[in-house]
Amino acid sequence: MAVPKQKSSKSRGRKRRTHQKAAVPTISVCPECQEAKLPHAACPECGAYKGNNVKAVESEE
Repeated sequence: MAVPKQKSSKSRGRKRRTHQKAAVPTISVCPECQEAKLPHAACPECGAYKGNNVKAVESEE
C-alpha cells in the first residue's frame, strides 16, 4: 500500500483540489413571461416551453 514519505503541505493539497468546485447553473430568460428559468426546461412560472404551454399552471383565486 502506498504511504507518503513526507507530509504534503496545505498549499499542495489545495492546488490539487482547485478543479473540484461546484459549477454555477446557467440561467436563461423565459421569452413568454421574462422570468428566470433553466435552459431546455419548462418555465416554472408560466409553464411555457418552445412557445407551447406544456404545464398546467394553478390559478391564484
